[in-house]
Amino acid sequence: MADTVGFIGLGIMGRGMARNLLKAGFDLRVWNRTASRMDELAAEGAHPTRDPADLAAQCDLIFICVSDTPDVEAVITGDHPRGVIHGLRPGALVVDMSTISPHATRALGARLAAKGARMLDAPVSGGSEGAARGTLSIMVGGAAEDVERARPAFAAMGKTITHVGGPGDGQMVKLVNQILVVGNALAMSEALLFAQAGGLDLRKTLDAVKPGAAGSWMLANRGPQILERDWRPGFTIDLQQKDVRLVLDAADQLGVPVLTTAMIFNLYRTLQAEGLGAEGNHALIKALEKLANLEVRAAAPPQ
Repeated sequence: MADTVGFIGLGIMGRGMARNLLKAGFDLRVWNRTASRMDELAAEGAHPTRDPADLAAQCDLIFICVSDTPDVEAVITGDHPRGVIHGLRPGALVVDMSTISPHATRALGARLAAKGARMLDAPVSGGSEGAARGTLSIMVGGAAEDVERARPAFAAMGKTITHVGGPGDGQMVKLVNQILVVGNALAMSEALLFAQAGGLDLRKTLDAVKPGAAGSWMLANRGPQILERDWRPGFTIDLQQKDVRLVLDAADQLGVPVLTTAMIFNLYRTLQAEGLGAEGNHALIKALEKLANLEVRAAAPPQ
C-alpha cells in the first residue's frame, strides 16, 4: 500500500513542492504555521491539518520545508504547536527538505529513531522556479532503503535526486552548494559592475558570456533580473544569509577557511541593515554598487 504523504511548510519553496505532489496524484495532508496558506492547496485537493502532530498521525511519509534550524526543531519536537514527534505512526519516514545545521539534523534523527521513525535530510537547490516546475536538485542523506521509499515523491518535486551519504550528509552537500551559489553571485555582481563602468551593452555582454565557460545558473537566471532592476526573490537575502551563517558555523567546526563566503556574509549584512532582507539574493550587487557609486542597469531596448 502506498504511503500517505504530508507536507509541512508552504512558503516560497514549499508551496510549489507541495503542489507538484498533488499534481503527481499523491493524497496530500498539509500544515503551515500561517493557516491561510493552506487554503489555496486545499482548493486543489490537499487536506489541511490542525498541527504537525495531527498531520503525522495521518501520514507515513512526512516532508518538511521551513526556514531554519529552530523552525525544524519546533515542527518535529515542539509542544506549541504540537510537533510531529507527538503524532508519529510506527515506521513513519520524516524527510526534512529545509536547509539546517548538519549537527542538528543528526540529533533530530536520533530523537525520531527513539520513537520508531526514520529520517532523511534532503535539502534542495533550484530556487522558487525549480520548486514550481518540479526541477529541483535534491541532495539526500540517510539510509538507502529510505531514499528508495521516498523516491516517487522526490521525483514529483525534483529532476536530479542524488543520495550523497549518511545522516546529515545531505545538509553538508547543500552547504557546499551554497558556497558555490554565493560565490557565483559575487562574481556575477563584480562582472556586471565592471561591464557597466566600461560602457558596454549589458544585454549583449550577458548573451556573449552566458553560454561559455563563465556561465552559471546564477548568471543565466539572475543576471537578466539585475539588468532590469528586478529584485523579486527566487530566494531571499534573509534566507541566503541564514545558509551562509550555517556554512561559517560548519567551517569553524571543521577548521576550514572560507574567505570569500565570509566576505559575502558581511556584504549581505550591510544590505539587511538597510532593510533589504526580503529582496532576492541577487541584490548582493547593491552592496558593490554602493562602494562604486555606480548603478548597473541595461539601457532601454530600441523602439
